[in-house]
Amino acid sequence: MEMLGALDDKIAVNERIATVALELADAHYSCAMQELDFGPETFGSVATVVGGGTPSTKKEEYWGGGIAWATPTDVTALSAPYLFATGRTITSEGLKNCASQLYPAQSIFMTSRATIGAFALPQMPAAVNQGFIVVLPPSEELRWWLLHEMRSRVDEMISLANGSTFLELSRKNFKAMPIRLASDQGVAEFAQAVSPLHGRAAQAAAESRTLATLRDTLLPQLMSGKLRVRDAEKIVEDAV
Repeated sequence: MEMLGALDDKIAVNERIATVALELADAHYSCAMQELDFGPETFGSVATVVGGGTPSTKKEEYWGGGIAWATPTDVTALSAPYLFATGRTITSEGLKNCASQLYPAQSIFMTSRATIGAFALPQMPAAVNQGFIVVLPPSEELRWWLLHEMRSRVDEMISLANGSTFLELSRKNFKAMPIRLASDQGVAEFAQAVSPLHGRAAQAAAESRTLATLRDTLLPQLMSGKLRVRDAEKIVEDAV
């Protein structure tokens, strides 16, 4: 239907906006680290590096609460590295009884098992399962630097992974990886350049998510006749 096609078109535009913004941010990083060598700093020395866990699935009281709980599938399904919701949620009791903490919004989530190096910045506090390395930088400026340093090192991380059933990057190996680190001023200037790009990309991703939900809500109502085409057109017009 034509009006639903308009939603798909807008979603495609938003995905392109997010992609270009991320490419620009990566390009900023490539320029910023060009003259840098690896120093004594490691991921583990400049940030807190933690992981996650799964509450017992046999305890119903641990599941279906108001706490987001991310799995690698939630992250690998993203078209841009901004997480707005998770497929499953846990309760406060579930959080108490698993190895994950409730991590603040904008923590760096990286998948570390099977698929290594898919990234998400949660837009809300969230816990994670054991398939993640979570990086908690001490400042917003350093967060942007470390995110891009991590994104640029995925192939190396895969080479450091091991496992017979599936590859897994251990926190120990990740924490020991040396990093390239600019001066405090360089890190701050980099953050000033890329923070608006990530903000725009996240905004586009959020809008696409809203539009996709609207599309998936309208289609069955149109097919069943519960919603008139004229009314649907007005809803879509207001949305785009």
